Amino acid sequence: MDRSEPTIGAFSAVTTLFFAWGFITSLIDPLVAAVKSIFSLSNVEAQLSAFTFFIAYGLISLPAAVLVAQLRAVRSILVALALMVTACLIILLASNLAAYEGVLAGLFVLASGITILQVAANPLAAALGPPGRSHFRLTFSQAFNSLGTVLGPLLGASLLLRGLERPAGATLGQAARAAALGSINTSFLIIAALIAALGGFIWSMRKRIEAAAPTVAMAKGIGATLGEALSSRWALIGGAAIFLYVGAEVAIGSQMALFLHDESVWGIPIQRAGYFVSLYWLGAMIGRFAGSGLLIVVRAHRLLVVAAAIAAALCLYVFLIGGVEAGYAALSIGLFNSIMFPTIFTLTLERSSASEEATSGFLCTAIVGGAFLPLLAGAISDAHGYVASFAVPMLCYVLLCGFGVAAGRAAVRRQKDERAVATIH
Repeated sequence: MDRSEPTIGAFSAVTTLFFAWGFITSLIDPLVAAVKSIFSLSNVEAQLSAFTFFIAYGLISLPAAVLVAQLRAVRSILVALALMVTACLIILLASNLAAYEGVLAGLFVLASGITILQVAANPLAAALGPPGRSHFRLTFSQAFNSLGTVLGPLLGASLLLRGLERPAGATLGQAARAAALGSINTSFLIIAALIAALGGFIWSMRKRIEAAAPTVAMAKGIGATLGEALSSRWALIGGAAIFLYVGAEVAIGSQMALFLHDESVWGIPIQRAGYFVSLYWLGAMIGRFAGSGLLIVVRAHRLLVVAAAIAAALCLYVFLIGGVEAGYAALSIGLFNSIMFPTIFTLTLERSSASEEATSGFLCTAIVGGAFLPLLAGAISDAHGYVASFAVPMLCYVLLCGFGVAAGRAAVRRQKDERAVATIH
C-alpha cells in the first residue's frame, strides 16, 4: 500500500470532525430563539444557552490538552464523542421534563466534548501530510467546519423554530409548547445518532489515524501551562482579542433570528428568520476562502484592521439607522468576521514570549468570551431593543482594530508555524 494512503484516509476522517462541531455549534443560534419562546424567557435568560455552551471553553481547554497528551488523539476523540452523545441524552431527558436547567446542563457537557474534540483534532489536521501543505489542509478542514455552520442553522430553524409564532407579549400555548419540546427531542436524537455513527467511523479508521498521527509530547500541568501564558504580555493581549472577537460573533449570531423577527427590522416569522441566520455563517465561509488568497498579498495585521473597521461600521449603521437595511448590514458582518480568528491567533503566536503550546492553550481558553458578551448584549436587548445591542460587538471590533495596529508595530519573535494554528471557531 502507498504510504500516503493511510495519511489521506486519516485526514479525511479528521475533516469529518471539523464539519461535526461546526454543525453542532451553529445550532445554538436557533436554540436561543427556541428556548426563549418555549420557556417564556427574557433575552438574558435565553442567552444562558450560549453562556453555558461557551463557558466550557474557559474551563475545559487546558484540561483537554493534558487529556489528549495522555490518551493520544484517537482515544481522546472517542471520549469526546461519547461525552457529546451523553449530552444529547441529557437534553432529551430535560426536554421531556420541560426543565430548562437540564437543557443548560446538557449544553455544558456537549460543549465540553466539542472542546476536547477540537484540541485533539486541530494538530492532526495540520500534521497529517507534508509540512509544506499544512496551510492547505487547515483551509480545507476549516471549509468543512464552515459548511457545518451554514447547514446547522437551516436544520435548527426547520426543527426548533417550527410553530413558535405568537403575538408580542403572549405566552406559548400548551400544545405548541409540547410540540416545540418534541422538536428539541427530535433534533438532539438525530444529532446523537449522527455522533454515534461518526464515533463508529473514527473507530474503524483508528489504525490509519494512529499510524499517520505525529508523536505528541507529554503536556505540562494545567497550572504550569497557564502560568507560562500569563507571563507573556502578548499572550494576554491576544487572549483579550480572542475574547472580544468570539464574544462579538456569538452576540450577533445568537440573537440574529430574534433581531430579524423584530418588527423594527424585518418583522418576518421566527422560523423564516432562523433560515436567514445561515447567511451570516455563509459569509464567514466565503470570506475564509477569499481571505486565504488576500493574506498572500496583504499583511495579516492590516487585513485584520480593515475587516474589523468594516464590521464596526456595519454595527454602527445598525445601531444608528435600524430598519430593513439594518438586517442586511447585520448579516454581512459574517463576511468580515471570517479572517479574524485565524489572524488574531497567528499574530499572537508570532509575538508571544510563551511557548506555542501554552499560548495556543490560553487562546483557546479565551473563547469563553462567547459566554459573557452575549449576556451583556441580551441585557441591552431587554432594556432597549435588539438594534441597541449592536453597541456591544461594535465596541469589540473597534478594540480589535487597536489590536491589529499594535500587532503591526510589535516585534515578531517567531515565524508563523501553520501547524500550530488552531481552527477552532
